[in-house]
Amino acid sequence: MLTAGVQRAAVALVQVFGLAVWFSISAVVPSVSREWGIGASAAVWLTGAVQLGFVAGAVGSTAFNLADRLRPHRLLAACAAAAAGCTVLVALFADGMGGAVALRFLTGVFLAGVYPVGMKLMASWAPPAARGRALGILVGALTLGSALPHLIGGLGELPWRGVLVAAAVVGVLGAAVAATVVRPGPYLAAAAPVTNARYALTMFTQRGPRLANLAYFGHMWELYALWTWIPTFLLAAASGRSLPASTGVVVFVAIGVAGAAGCLAGGWAADRYGRSVAAVTALVVSGACCLLSPLAFRAGPVVLVAFCLVWGASVIADSGVFSTALSEAADQRFIGTALTAQTAIGFALTVISIQLVPLLAAVTGWRYAFLLLAPGPVVGALAMRALGARSAVSKEAR
Repeated sequence: MLTAGVQRAAVALVQVFGLAVWFSISAVVPSVSREWGIGASAAVWLTGAVQLGFVAGAVGSTAFNLADRLRPHRLLAACAAAAAGCTVLVALFADGMGGAVALRFLTGVFLAGVYPVGMKLMASWAPPAARGRALGILVGALTLGSALPHLIGGLGELPWRGVLVAAAVVGVLGAAVAATVVRPGPYLAAAAPVTNARYALTMFTQRGPRLANLAYFGHMWELYALWTWIPTFLLAAASGRSLPASTGVVVFVAIGVAGAAGCLAGGWAADRYGRSVAAVTALVVSGACCLLSPLAFRAGPVVLVAFCLVWGASVIADSGVFSTALSEAADQRFIGTALTAQTAIGFALTVISIQLVPLLAAVTGWRYAFLLLAPGPVVGALAMRALGARSAVSKEAR
């Protein structure tokens, strides 16, 4: 049996590789738009379809408690391979929005068996005292994987179909690692004996899980809209000016490298100072970035890139904290179901914010488009503050 450290590293590696297909086509939207003659309002569905597919897959998984009833590492491997296969089909056969959107939807369906299941496996290898750091590592891996196509496309002149194939190959490698290396850990809760899809609703009647979920939803309102549109924001801001590197490389560093660092810091802070303090701090910083984005838009290239690095780190630093908080507050028999339901609702919200940002940009310009995201961190910070106060009262009562 491999050590806990090796297993946690393997689960994280699967997330980096398996989730490389998530933003694979979003990273090459300008090339796809030119070839297919589509505008921003149509191109947004290349990302929106994945989010909706993720929601559908998560709802299906929740309804049948798949994450709690099947061997999680096998489910993880199968879903990573299937998501990679859908991406290859887009690269080889898609010649318009119809086929591409359908395949991107299926990609999202299968990714619902990669990220939430990965959370459950990572938690199974981490004792409660170190779970914040462990899930911070996992979300950092998700961040790197999601940003990887921007790096692939930004380092050379690879055609957009080639970027998709490269991302799919990486996804297959992730599936192989899941199948051959990853196994459940000693902290895996006993599998649910019966299907209990109602727990996805029942947990909202409990104050702890309800607050953890509400904070996560505020966080998600901001996160994926920023990840989707930050390349366009940067291109618009840099019009007539030169960034220190290509837009693809800047986006990868901001989302991937800075984001991963933020996740590690957030996970460490969650274990050191508490879930609430870590999450509220990250939410306040990312919310301030939303409000300051019009000023950054007009700043010099170096300041603009530095601003994006801070935002990229803070916007994702708290993601693992919400998962950790829910995994501790929910019924231990249905942790997989709770986490999957949480992500399903959160990703449904991202479809709305992803759609609204370019609509606002069409009216106000990209300088003010990200102001729309500010309410999310505000709601999230208030919910996590309330959760922290509740936890403090519970400790004093004991």
